[in-house]
Amino acid sequence: MSLAFRFTPLFVALAATIPHAAQADDEKADGFIEGSSLNLHFRNAYFNRNQLNQGVRDNREWGQGAVARFESGYTPGVIGFGVDAHAMLGLKLDGGGGHAGTSILPTHQKNEDELGAAPHSFSTAGAAVKLKGFDTELKAGDLLLTNPVIAGGETRMLPQTFRGVALTNTSVEGLLLEGGQVSFTKPYNQSGHRRIDTYYSQQTDDQRSKHLSWAGAAWNGTENITANLYAAELKDIWNQYYADFDYTYAVNDLVSLNPGVHFYHTQDTGQSKLGKIDNNTYSLHFTVAAGHHSVTAAYQRVNGNTPFDYINLGDSIYLDNSRMYSDFNGPNERSWKLQYDYDFAGLGIPGLTSSLSYSRGKLDLTKADPNSVGYGHWYSEDGKDARHWERDLDVKYVFQEGQFKDLSVLLRYASHRGSQGYSAVDNDNDELRVIVDYPLNVF
Repeated sequence: MSLAFRFTPLFVALAATIPHAAQADDEKADGFIEGSSLNLHFRNAYFNRNQLNQGVRDNREWGQGAVARFESGYTPGVIGFGVDAHAMLGLKLDGGGGHAGTSILPTHQKNEDELGAAPHSFSTAGAAVKLKGFDTELKAGDLLLTNPVIAGGETRMLPQTFRGVALTNTSVEGLLLEGGQVSFTKPYNQSGHRRIDTYYSQQTDDQRSKHLSWAGAAWNGTENITANLYAAELKDIWNQYYADFDYTYAVNDLVSLNPGVHFYHTQDTGQSKLGKIDNNTYSLHFTVAAGHHSVTAAYQRVNGNTPFDYINLGDSIYLDNSRMYSDFNGPNERSWKLQYDYDFAGLGIPGLTSSLSYSRGKLDLTKADPNSVGYGHWYSEDGKDARHWERDLDVKYVFQEGQFKDLSVLLRYASHRGSQGYSAVDNDNDELRVIVDYPLNVF
């Protein structure tokens, strides 16, 4: 049974909600022009990564990105019509051939062992048409998506986009129903589109998928509770299912408790282009917040002889121990994290926040299948007791008023180290990122 067939009841449910919204859409429509908006987002990004296992290979690049996003309102009538469009430009400010490869700029393979300098600029543009009837919206074209099974990467200089169709319904207050299918992706550091692949695939046509289909439900209609339930099929690679639950309990005006869980199940399907996959991955967290302080403890586990895999260059890894460098998602990995956050508004500096964390993982890499098409490189005969850890520090300031209101400066630093058994599959790194964001609402 294909996953597309399993999605049928949800799509029927989406369609069935339309008749229950009795209001005429033209009573709520803002109008194609009246409801339109244009937003600009400028991001200046500097990445410096020292890959210590490779004799201190110093990758460093600096770039300026600009994104313009136009969203129209809807034409009056029972079915409203609209258009969303975007344009993106990336400029290289620094980054020679000997230092390329941080992932914020396009890569150019100079030879088998060395990357050449990135181009001085790259750009892209796209658009999607949209239809809205009552509380149901259909978009077709170039999409920016964010959900647990397909989320475009947003952490680099420019965002990742996808090409396909997406359907959402909000008939029930607090409940979002959605589904869709995409066939191509535009990575965050490229101009062109390509078929979808996974983080651990070889990025070749025989390990890419023709499309990804998904359906899901997101609930936030109960105070202090959120929950998500999603399913996706990456054709001829995997079926992936996701569930989470998050609850915040307010002890008093100053203290709150926040437990939560994330769970993924991934299983190969169709042609199984990456080989056999039978993977259950989950993470648990518990946060205690007191005034401007919060402390989080998290535990994460991967049950399966393959790593937890996700869409290449994307952010669809909703796990607590996914950190700046490592995701702690190797085969059979167990990991824990301690994190401390502080909001400097408590010292009279609103807009300044910080986060400090330490994460540690343990794996048995001898259980990985060395003959696996997609994940054989995880096997290590010295990896029975493989271990690694990461320290992360984030400091962010957002201007609260004045000419630079909403401009933010984010400083991120990470150190990652692994044991001898772990070094066969990943690097020791020291990484520094400086990201300056300036959003601007034109109208």
